[in-house]
Amino acid sequence: MDHAEAVLIGGRARVGKTTVGWEVSVRLRAAEIAHAVIDGDFMGQVHPAPDGDPHRTSIAEANLTAVWGNYAALGYRRLVYTNTVSVLDEAAGQFRRAMGADVRIVRVLLTASDATAAAAARLNGREIGSELERELANSARKAGVLDERAPIDTVRVVTDGRSVVAIAGDALAVTGWVNCL
Repeated sequence: MDHAEAVLIGGRARVGKTTVGWEVSVRLRAAEIAHAVIDGDFMGQVHPAPDGDPHRTSIAEANLTAVWGNYAALGYRRLVYTNTVSVLDEAAGQFRRAMGADVRIVRVLLTASDATAAAAARLNGREIGSELERELANSARKAGVLDERAPIDTVRVVTDGRSVVAIAGDALAVTGWVNCL
């Protein structure tokens, strides 16, 4: 394989992006398919935001470029990347600059109802303090933005009432990687 490929797993908060990304990785390891995993939430985690970069996109892209460069130097060509808005068109440029202009991008948007997202936030304890209500409101808002702005080629995977194993299977199926040994 001489070009890079990335599956971008996006979705609202509490939809299971990170968990699904790790399950995709488990399946790829079982099939002995070389890959790297990056949780995009950590690529731009700085405070305060750099001057002129309120959404931290520049620092996130710089970090993605550096980390992917290390993986690519070791011969990796497949990336599993999780981040809320990674499936949107504006993110594609970031991946092309970081991974090469010929990168193949597969977009998977995980969806969940407001009730499912709210229950997940309370059950797993990630947001139990002062951020919970704000997180739930932002999650609902971002779900609408993602639904409206996700490109036509984005594969939507419903998560309500489904197991992580089943969801990851759907996400992995659209990559075609399980047949690439």
